[in-house]
Amino acid sequence: MAQAWRSAGLSWTAGGPVLIWDGGRRSALTWGKTVAFGVAEGGARTCVGARGNLCPLATRVSARSTGPRCEDCARLDRAHSVAADTLADDPRPYRVYLAWFGSGMTKVGITAERRGPARLLEQGAICFSWLGTGPLMAARRTEELLRAALRVPDRIPYAAKRAARAALPSAGEERAAEIAGLHARALGLTGWPESLEPAPFRPVDHVEAFGLAEAPAPVGVVGELAAGGALSGELVAAAGPDLHLATDRGVLVLDTRLLPGWELVPGGGRRVEVPVRALKERPTAQDGLF
Repeated sequence: MAQAWRSAGLSWTAGGPVLIWDGGRRSALTWGKTVAFGVAEGGARTCVGARGNLCPLATRVSARSTGPRCEDCARLDRAHSVAADTLADDPRPYRVYLAWFGSGMTKVGITAERRGPARLLEQGAICFSWLGTGPLMAARRTEELLRAALRVPDRIPYAAKRAARAALPSAGEERAAEIAGLHARALGLTGWPESLEPAPFRPVDHVEAFGLAEAPAPVGVVGELAAGGALSGELVAAAGPDLHLATDRGVLVLDTRLLPGWELVPGGGRRVEVPVRALKERPTAQDGLF
C-alpha cells in the first residue's frame, strides 16, 4: 500500500504557495507543476485536532466543510486567537489594512506586523494597502471605526471572492481605485487612536503573484473529496487557499481547505474522480423589473 500523507493546509511564502504536510514537510507549488493525489480507499475525513493535539475522539467532519475540526476542537483552537477576539494582550505591533477582492468588495482587517503581507495572500486579496500600525487594541479600534463610519465590512464570503476573480479589471490602477478612495476617506476621519501611526497609500497588487493574468478562467469547483477519489491537473494559478488546476474537464478550482483530515496517496494521470460543481457567477444588478 502506498504511503499516506496528511495535509496541514496551504501557506504563502515570498516564493509562492506551499502545501504543508503533517510532520513539517513542505511542497513548493510552481506554475506548470502537476498536482496529483488520490484519497485512501475506505477512509473517512476526521478532525485534525487543535493547538498541536490530536482530537481525542477522532471525530468525523463533513467532507464539504472548509473547517477540518469538530466543534470542540474548533472552540479550543480559537480560545487564544486574534481573529476570534480572544487575545487582547499581545504586545507586538499590528497593521490595519484595506483589501480589495473585486468591484464593490473591499474589507478592512488587521494582521501582525511580523507577518508582512502573508495574511493578504492567504485571503486571496487582489490588491491592498496598509492604513496604519500600532498596538493590537488600537488597531482593533481603528478597524471598528472604519466599519461604522465608512460601512466597510471585516468579512467577505469566500465564494463571492472566487466569483469576482473571473471579471477583474485588466489595469492595476483600476483594481486599486476603490481602496484609494476609501484610504483617503479613512485618514480624514476623526477618532483615530493616537497610538496608531497612519500609513500612506501604497497599493500592492497580487494579480501576478497569483498567476491570474494569463491563466484560463475556471469552469468548475471541487465540491468535496471522497474515499477512493482522485484528482490530477497542472497548476495554472492560485489565490488564497485555491489552486487552479488545468484538467481534461477544463480548469477546476481546488480549495485546499478541503484536504486536511483525509489520508492522501500519490496519484497520476489526468484524473478527475471527485464531485465537481459549476463555478457560481457573481450576481449582477437587475436592469429592470422584467
